[in-house]
Amino acid sequence: MPRALIAAAVVLLAAAPRPAFAQNPYTKAAMEHFDFIKGNLSKTAAKIPEDLYSFRQTPQVRSFSELVGHVADANFMICAVAAGEKPPQGGFEKKTAKAELSKALNDSIAYCDKVLAALDDTKGAAIVSLFGQSMPKLSVIYFNIEHCNEHYGNLVTYMRLKNIVPPSSEGGR
Repeated sequence: MPRALIAAAVVLLAAAPRPAFAQNPYTKAAMEHFDFIKGNLSKTAAKIPEDLYSFRQTPQVRSFSELVGHVADANFMICAVAAGEKPPQGGFEKKTAKAELSKALNDSIAYCDKVLAALDDTKGAAIVSLFGQSMPKLSVIYFNIEHCNEHYGNLVTYMRLKNIVPPSSEGGR
């Protein structure tokens, strides 16, 4: 094949539109992981009846309301680190009302979505400090996703003890 033809093919391939997954694959993956867990958390907060918000498995563990508030507080705090900002809200772990906690959780999710939308793979590689450790912003986002999953697991146990089917087990995403 003549060199000019090879060079033209390389130029055309380089200029061709790339599929969305090829652009910012790390950030896109983080968004997809957060989308999955945020849906389960939001549906859980809405699904649990108000009278069960005070339920705790044992006196030593957080109540349902404290768990939801804790996740909201952590979302605001951790995503603020990735954004390079102070948390815009907080103090929800001590709240007890379902409406207030559901709103706080959904607001914290929207805040994290905003932070993620402002990132790409290059910006996500910038180093920040979380709990005294230096790490890329996208690692901070993944830490938040892991934290959300950890506490969703707690909430699933609470729901199962009260014969409530968790959103992740309902099917039909």
